[in-house]
Amino acid sequence: MQIRERHHLHEEAGVRTTLNIDEAALEGAMKIGPGMTKTAVINEALREYARRRRVRRLLKYRGRVRWEGNLDELRERKSSAS
Repeated sequence: MQIRERHHLHEEAGVRTTLNIDEAALEGAMKIGPGMTKTAVINEALREYARRRRVRRLLKYRGRVRWEGNLDELRERKSSAS
């Protein structure tokens, strides 16, 4: 595994961060997201990581919370708001 010495990432707010990034992992992600910048690929990966962690936390409650409601009604409300 090769680790790239330093990467400077630019966030929309203008924050610059220096990271050590696995070069092979970054190149693999860049191939999956053609046309994306390194910053865009890394930001998307961070958002996906956080989303998966939130889902994992919610799954702890699976089967422990009682649902009361009408899913068909909620679906109709969601589709009419679009």
